[in-house]
Amino acid sequence: MPFTHHQKVNYLIVGLGNIGDEYARTRHNIGFRVVDTLAQEAGITFEDKRYGFVATMKVKNQTLTLLKPSTYMNLSGNAVRYWMNEKKIPVERMLVVVDDLSLPFGHLRLKPSGSDGGHNGLKHIASILGSQKYARLRFGIGNDFPRGGQVDYVLGEFTPEDLQTMDERLKLAAEAVKTFCLAGINVAMNEYNNK
Repeated sequence: MPFTHHQKVNYLIVGLGNIGDEYARTRHNIGFRVVDTLAQEAGITFEDKRYGFVATMKVKNQTLTLLKPSTYMNLSGNAVRYWMNEKKIPVERMLVVVDDLSLPFGHLRLKPSGSDGGHNGLKHIASILGSQKYARLRFGIGNDFPRGGQVDYVLGEFTPEDLQTMDERLKLAAEAVKTFCLAGINVAMNEYNNK
């Protein structure tokens, strides 16, 4: 079989968030913002499809389906399962981009699998897939909140200090996603973790 090295490969890049203007700028929506950054850089727009907003872009010979689930965070797995089936994408070629309280703002951490860390979106994806073995890119949102203040914090907006470096951190996260697709998780981890 000639041309196998030119074979097109499909990836599913899922940014987690909540739809609706009231959530658009919240910390919990950073996953949406990372896939928005990828779409902007590629000059493409999202279409309102089943279970989510979807856009398709090319990076070299790879095809990336960008997905922003419209199911709300705690039902994200429904959108993930539907689009994995629809695009025939195996779990090892899926990457979920998610906000993370345990990392300082803008810090990135890629992992090939792991626990949901109490994140409702990841929890639902794991329960629908029946596995924690899927790659995720965690984007740090910090955790500067008083005891009992977690919900207000994740559904709150970023500080002016955070916003100063937001664009460069989003661009870095977008690069990490592309590296994951082109070079694999290990290379991407070495390059972007704790940057």
